[in-house]
Amino acid sequence: MYHIIVNPASKTGKGKRIWSDLEPILVDNGVDYKVYFSKKPGHVMELVHDLTGYSLAGSPEAVLNLIVLGGDGTLNEVLQGIKDFDRVNIGYIPTGSRDLKLPVDPAECLKNILNCKIPVKMDLGYLEYEGDPVDFVKKGSSSAIPERKRYFDVSMGIGYDAAVCIEAMSSPIKKALNRIGIGKLAYLFIALKQLIKTETVDAELILDDKEPIKLDRFLLAACMIHKYEGGGFKFCPGADYQDGIIDICTAYGISKLTILRGLPLALKGKHFSIKGIEKYSAQKIHIKVSKPCWVHTDGEVSMKNDSVTIQCLKQKINLLK
Repeated sequence: MYHIIVNPASKTGKGKRIWSDLEPILVDNGVDYKVYFSKKPGHVMELVHDLTGYSLAGSPEAVLNLIVLGGDGTLNEVLQGIKDFDRVNIGYIPTGSRDLKLPVDPAECLKNILNCKIPVKMDLGYLEYEGDPVDFVKKGSSSAIPERKRYFDVSMGIGYDAAVCIEAMSSPIKKALNRIGIGKLAYLFIALKQLIKTETVDAELILDDKEPIKLDRFLLAACMIHKYEGGGFKFCPGADYQDGIIDICTAYGISKLTILRGLPLALKGKHFSIKGIEKYSAQKIHIKVSKPCWVHTDGEVSMKNDSVTIQCLKQKINLLK
């Protein structure tokens, strides 16, 4: 039995069109499935929370097979709703780009999921907000402060890259470019705009509980499980999603003009050639900033905060591919 979560609005309606092409494959092959359509922000998390509750209750050997059709944000919501990662298998049919070497053709992607006998183990990121939220993003009609704990499977960022993400979440430019298949360019336009607006702060980075590293005139830290972040930026070319380690790209102590020079290089993972754009790695990371900054997980922004701790949960995701 497969439980299929579809975001019909993903990539300006592309999710709905892809599902209409995929459902006949399931019917023709006699696959037992049930489909759920997301209706609003936060709905996917609620669906998965309920599914992993009643489907796994009462049987310690039960396993839930989920297939997710949507973008990075949809998959991120799925992660927030899972109660027991050890007993959930996830198949992913992305409407955008991913660093998982999945087939471009959604039909081929679905067939691989259905034929997968042994899931691929992937690392899972875990974030805790430790400071007080200064500003937060409302989800739908809710005015409640977001959860202080978040999972992520691609990346987490604080500072400049999160400021880019929050604008991209509601950008009419991004939506317009998505319609003609060049949505990645929106990230570049927004990145240039936010480069002017984002303030630098002082920061402290602690890796695996060792001595603090001072990062003066700090602009961003991208904590990566995968090589690529939104828009195709290869912030951490050495990242491995199975090694239990988070790779970090930081930018501090340099001019915004230098950052501007580094952005095109980041598309190819060549940005570390610039002094002030530095890389680190750790299993556990603590970041403290002098002024609250926006924070994102997989491109989803919840709040501004001045103190966060990030950990890598090694090979916690069971991926059907």
